[in-house]
Amino acid sequence: MNRLSRRDFLKETDFTPEDLTYLLELAARLKAAKKAGREPKLLKGRNIVILFEKDSTRTRCSFEVAAHDQGAHVTYLGPTGSQIGKKESMADTARVLSGFFDGIEYRGFGQEIVEKLAEYANVPVWNGLTNEWHPTQLLADMLTMQECTGRPLKGLTMAYLGDARYNMGNSLMTGCAMLGVNFRSVAPRALWTSDEVFAKAQEYAAESGAVIERTEDVAAGVKGCDFLYSDVWVSMGEPDEVWKERIELLTPYRVTAEVMDMTGNPECRFLHCLPAFHNRETTIGEQIYQKYGIDCMEVNDDVFESERNAAFLEAENRMHTIKAVMVATLAEKNIDRALLKKGF
Repeated sequence: MNRLSRRDFLKETDFTPEDLTYLLELAARLKAAKKAGREPKLLKGRNIVILFEKDSTRTRCSFEVAAHDQGAHVTYLGPTGSQIGKKESMADTARVLSGFFDGIEYRGFGQEIVEKLAEYANVPVWNGLTNEWHPTQLLADMLTMQECTGRPLKGLTMAYLGDARYNMGNSLMTGCAMLGVNFRSVAPRALWTSDEVFAKAQEYAAESGAVIERTEDVAAGVKGCDFLYSDVWVSMGEPDEVWKERIELLTPYRVTAEVMDMTGNPECRFLHCLPAFHNRETTIGEQIYQKYGIDCMEVNDDVFESERNAAFLEAENRMHTIKAVMVATLAEKNIDRALLKKGF
């Protein structure tokens, strides 16, 4: 049996640091196998359902392509495609879907929803995003950092600039602490990662050797960093009236060429889980410009359209790391043996 067989992946701390490292190694091997056209189909005959209460580009495409690459079949249920929460509870939905499918992905709102899904399902459940955690994105971020630097994760330094209270702020702080990456949450104090998450990250950091910090000071926060990370200032599901407050609070934390230069590291790269508001070429971007007079938000085009932007490699790596999670938790064949047989 494979080491993570039939395990749920709802947040980073569901697994050990060694498990996360294994998933990153597996993702790299699967990526190489795909690029070489020699990928073994370890999920042939499997059926997977992906539940989306929030729309998505990267998460949906990643799960669908990864599943198809591995020989699995995928059923997509979008925000209006099921009875979840309207006529059927999540507990009942979990038990129904467990009779049809070998694995369930959920992307939606509160973490308690995916936890309830996993409690009542008898197949692996994977968190594609909740308000509190984004574990599959964390894996893609870490794989991208390894590929960009060619160095082990342990000892690299990342700063996250923006609203650090939600899924990316939580997942990055916790995941970095687990894997030995020095992490700085750079944000206004009102938007800091919670004391609870910070304390848990410090526990992991004591084991890994990572240094985990929170600061309001942009210059101090980015100094010496290998990566600067940002995310949208207003999350899906939040009311429109918060835009004014966030713009006022977070404009000083926008990632610009000047901020990248503050790192003192010419090799520093920019990361973003996307989509990014870096110009006016979206409906929301134009609306914000008309209302508030700014033509970008969390990052500007000087950075986003430069060679320092690794966000598109990061987006591709969503698929490879999600594939690793599905293979590790669902494959019946010995994964290592199958990959070695293919030369990976």
